[in-house]
Amino acid sequence: MLGDVVLEVVTRSVGETLAVGRGLGGCLEGGDVVGLVGVLGAGKTHLMKGIATGLGVADDRDVTSPTFVLVNEYEGRLHVFHLDAYRLSGGDEMASLGFEEMCSAGGVVAVEWADRVAGALPDGALWIELLVEGETDRRLVVRTESAALAARLKGAGLDRCVRRMKDEG
Repeated sequence: MLGDVVLEVVTRSVGETLAVGRGLGGCLEGGDVVGLVGVLGAGKTHLMKGIATGLGVADDRDVTSPTFVLVNEYEGRLHVFHLDAYRLSGGDEMASLGFEEMCSAGGVVAVEWADRVAGALPDGALWIELLVEGETDRRLVVRTESAALAARLKGAGLDRCVRRMKDEG
């Protein structure tokens, strides 16, 4: 089960998606696991760039889709493991990548195409579904079973951040 909806926000540009990602990254702590779900082109990697920046990764240009290498790693205030499960056949292949070790290494683990390996993600993971609602519009639906993580996210005011950007733009 993915848990209750903690946050639902519509972004109208890549910049807004990056801003929400930065806010999410700022809320994450060591041991958090993030599952990113959405169709091809939904913006999973853009959101990941924002999350990595929020985690202190200095240059979001270093954050790229790990489709062919399967795992990218970045240094920020926490170590970030960025996985792509698109080409994996299931949880056994995730395990062979050292997924459990990554989850217990004290950093943040983010998995694109997480729905393909949903059973491998731990209880309390943060699930973010990106729904395409237009050429640049995306609805981000954020869920978790973790009460502590939900409280961190609700306290961050990410939906207000996006409204401010629209008011200023």
